[in-house]
This record gives sequence, structure tokens and C-alpha cells, in this order.
Amino acid sequence: MPAPSHGVDEYLETIYFLAFPIGEYRPTTAGTTQAIASRVAEMLGVSRASAGEMLKRLEADGLVERGEHKEAILTEAGAERARKVVRKHRLIERLLTDFMGYTAAEAHVYADDLGGTFSDEMIDRIEEKLGYPDRCPHGWPVDPDVEQEENRELLPLSDVGKGERATIVRLAEHDGDLLHWFYDQGLVPGATVEGGSVPEKAAAGLFVKRAA
Repeated sequence: MPAPSHGVDEYLETIYFLAFPIGEYRPTTAGTTQAIASRVAEMLGVSRASAGEMLKRLEADGLVERGEHKEAILTEAGAERARKVVRKHRLIERLLTDFMGYTAAEAHVYADDLGGTFSDEMIDRIEEKLGYPDRCPHGWPVDPDVEQEENRELLPLSDVGKGERATIVRLAEHDGDLLHWFYDQGLVPGATVEGGSVPEKAAAGLFVKRAA
């Protein structure tokens, strides 16, 4: 089976997630984005060599620059493009679930494939037709600014004490098999869950608010 192929936008989206993280992906200094080739490769399921080559391309195109420790930092142009990619992905997911009958887990996969087929003007029309939804099917805010603000209020279920109750707000999307498992188990945005009730790897991908 050939290794997955990922384009510029998917790399920018991945670096964006590493810049504005929850839980294990610790935030860096405000306004910066750090992601080394090995972390990007892990998130995308590609070799470190492949990720390194793409990061060199992004640097040559002026979308990332290298920091003091050789980390990849989005430039202003790279950050702007990444935000558009994130918004587009989440709106396409809503289109697929709300109008085309795909499951939320299926929508994530197909949204990656379809992203390049829609112009910015088309995405604006889709957003209007959808009634300006606040979130994608997995709980992530459509507006990246809202996402970044909300990040400070969330933590992974793996950081919640055993027996302590919390409400699921978002589901990690980078692992397709795990995303399907969440839905099979009823672990969806809005559901109440207890610390210690979910395997640790899965719990690290459930982003929650502690119950009041």
C-alpha cells in the first residue's frame, strides 16, 4: 500500500494545530507556531524524511521559517492560509453531514479530499447555506479565533481525575480509526464522561470541560 500523500494545505493545517494546542500539544509563546519534522510526520502518518522535504518547500515558499531550534514557525502568510484551510475543512464537514448524509467520522476523511475543489467564494456560500454553523461535527469551532480562545478552557480527559465528571467538547481528528471508535462508543460532543472510564490513548483525544 503506498504511503499517504499530503499537500501544502494539510501540512499547514497540521502545523497550525501544533501551534494552538490542547493537552499534550503544549502551547508555545503567543503568536508563534512550533513543529519539528518528526511531530508533523507523526500527525500525518508519513516518514520524517517526507515531512522534512515538505517543510523545506514551505520555507522556500515563504509560508514557514525556522526558529532557534530548527522548529517550523508559520509566517504571517502561512498563518493566514492555515486559518483559511481550517475554516474550509470544518465547513465542508458540516456540508457532508448536514446535507449529504455522511457520518461525522466519514466527513472528516472526505473533507480532506474535497478541500482543494472549493474556492473561498464557494466556501462563503456554503457557510451561508448552512446557516453560519458555530462548530464542525466533532466540536471544533469554525472560527479559528474562537477555537484559540476556547483552548484555555479545555483539557484532555486523560488529565481529569478518576471518577471526576466532565463534558466532551471536541474530539481529536488526526487518527481516523480512533475518531470512528469515539462515535461507536457514544463519546460525542455534549456527552458526559468520567475520568478513568476511557483507555488512556483515547482519553488523550477527548477534550473536555470539567463539570461545574
